Amino acid sequence: MSTRLLLALGIVSCALFAQTPPRYEVDPTWPKPLPEDWTWGRLGGICVDSHDHVAVVDRRDISDEEAETSHRAPPIVIFDAAGTVIKSMGDPDKVPGSIHGCFFDREDNVWVGGNNDGIIQKYSHDGKLLMQIGKRGVFDTSDGTRRGKLNNASHEQFFLPAGIAIDPGNGDIYVADGYGNRRVAVFDKTGKFLRQWGRQATEQETRDGAPGAFAQLVHCIALGNDGLLYVCDRQGDRVQVFDKMGNFKRNIWIRTGAATLPDPRGTAWWVAFSIDPEQKFMYVMNGRNEQVHILDHASGKILSSFGRPGHQLGSFIHGHTIAFDSKGNLYVAETDNGRRIQKFKVVASR
Repeated sequence: MSTRLLLALGIVSCALFAQTPPRYEVDPTWPKPLPEDWTWGRLGGICVDSHDHVAVVDRRDISDEEAETSHRAPPIVIFDAAGTVIKSMGDPDKVPGSIHGCFFDREDNVWVGGNNDGIIQKYSHDGKLLMQIGKRGVFDTSDGTRRGKLNNASHEQFFLPAGIAIDPGNGDIYVADGYGNRRVAVFDKTGKFLRQWGRQATEQETRDGAPGAFAQLVHCIALGNDGLLYVCDRQGDRVQVFDKMGNFKRNIWIRTGAATLPDPRGTAWWVAFSIDPEQKFMYVMNGRNEQVHILDHASGKILSSFGRPGHQLGSFIHGHTIAFDSKGNLYVAETDNGRRIQKFKVVASR
């Protein structure tokens, strides 16, 4: 066999390998038991810092029966890499209502929002409140209440924000706003409003995949190494991709849900990327089908999936948000009736 042919075969083999996603298995030893008599409510988000500490945000909405024998876990709980609780923070009366989403910036400050509030907050790693945009309990609506008509316009308030991403270069704050509004709102590192984009989609626009129009929940936002923003149009069964100025680039469809759009539950719940610099794989938490999809980042094609509905290890009930640590372990937080976190380790490539 000629050297040229061997080289060609090697290039093809490498290309195929590059598109082969890893396989995962659940780690049944992670996390360790919670301290004392803590009990989780619905878990609204999960994120990982530069030390592979894993933060989970908890809505603390345990049942009356559970409250007879247990205590609510704190709003923000941080585990070390081994799964042991090392820290907790957040005043339950001051964190965003129905805490939702979680993001560590490059200084390991943790950012949170709330899908029953009009604020986002930034905490130091030691739990000190460093910044708040908005006034707690006030919403970007016609009358400032949750029942008011959405404005989709405020420079100071949100309407049920779902996710946050921070630009590591200049500290700009990108907010998926969210459960009430239909926009991405952008602020500088001091909290000054810069710009926004997004609006309510018609049913036809949802079916057509119209740029910058959202079917219902603007449920997540992630900033890729490519400098683009990936925004979950949950009931539109797609991830919309924009540049930092809000210019639409493409749709990544997750059409595994309802036959027609909008999809009542939706498939595009959360986004994360593989840890290689090129981020060859894109991961989508599909809480409708209770699966994690692994996509080819470049093409948006679903390459493989894992998970199924259920309470057993490795299955999901309301799989909600996902995050990676520096070793490529994937963490999934479940909300509603799931109320747990699971760690998935890479076992091999097919």
